[in-house]
Amino acid sequence: MGATGATGTALLHSLRTLDAPVRALTRTPHRPLPAAAGARLRPVQVQYADATNPDSLRTAFQGATQLFLAMANGPAQVELETRVIDIAARAGIGHIVKISAPAAEPDSPVAVSRGHHTVEEHLRASGLTHTVLRPYAFMQNLLRLAPTVAQGLVLGAMGDAPCNYVDCRDIGDVAAAALTRADVVGGSYTLTGPEAVAHPGLAARLATLTGRPVRYVDLAPADLRDTLVRQAGMPAWLAAHVAEIQQLAVARPETPTSTVAGILGRPPRTLDAFLDEHRDHFRP
Repeated sequence: MGATGATGTALLHSLRTLDAPVRALTRTPHRPLPAAAGARLRPVQVQYADATNPDSLRTAFQGATQLFLAMANGPAQVELETRVIDIAARAGIGHIVKISAPAAEPDSPVAVSRGHHTVEEHLRASGLTHTVLRPYAFMQNLLRLAPTVAQGLVLGAMGDAPCNYVDCRDIGDVAAAALTRADVVGGSYTLTGPEAVAHPGLAARLATLTGRPVRYVDLAPADLRDTLVRQAGMPAWLAAHVAEIQQLAVARPETPTSTVAGILGRPPRTLDAFLDEHRDHFRP
């Protein structure tokens, strides 16, 4: 589930590279899946499934033995993911790989992380074998900064606190390992790239990349929330989430883990490599 998202797309590519049979579940099966292209790779089954439609889940899960569960964060996430887990268990799925979040704790200062904790607890109570992936900030989300970078700005509420970034393609590779390798099944893994980078350093790298001045503007959390709602058109809950995770990084300084390298046997992708790959995206 989540076949059209950043991690789901990456996972589909990883599983097809491994020649593993895979069924991509989506609410829009009529739309082409970029990760399903490639004549030399095993074809992907594409099937309709919607977490708000239990019957669609029962049909989609028929014959499956494992489930990758990645759903967009949102107010209904706990309700929908717990429903998916219950239906998967009744359908005979034996192993679920869930995308969770750092600080998935009952008293986390981040509301979305508290929700992930609730879903993780439900997954444990289900009796299903499960593997939990807790990735930090997606490098791919940095592409959303392009409009403000074009104005020479990076906005945030983190001061000079370091932030862990991880490439979704590495998350996909780790998820594929969890679905195909017995030695990875059943763990809980915190996923990062090889370094934690503060926003002032990110702005400096973007300035070097674009050849134009880019500076970091540190805002109060409330001001960041208001700016994201007014200027970026974010829903209020999502803007609050962004401010919360940035303040968590201030309260709990982030450091990279060696988990990705330990599982994949290679270093994780770097922030510099990601930015260079997408340099044209940040240029006017």
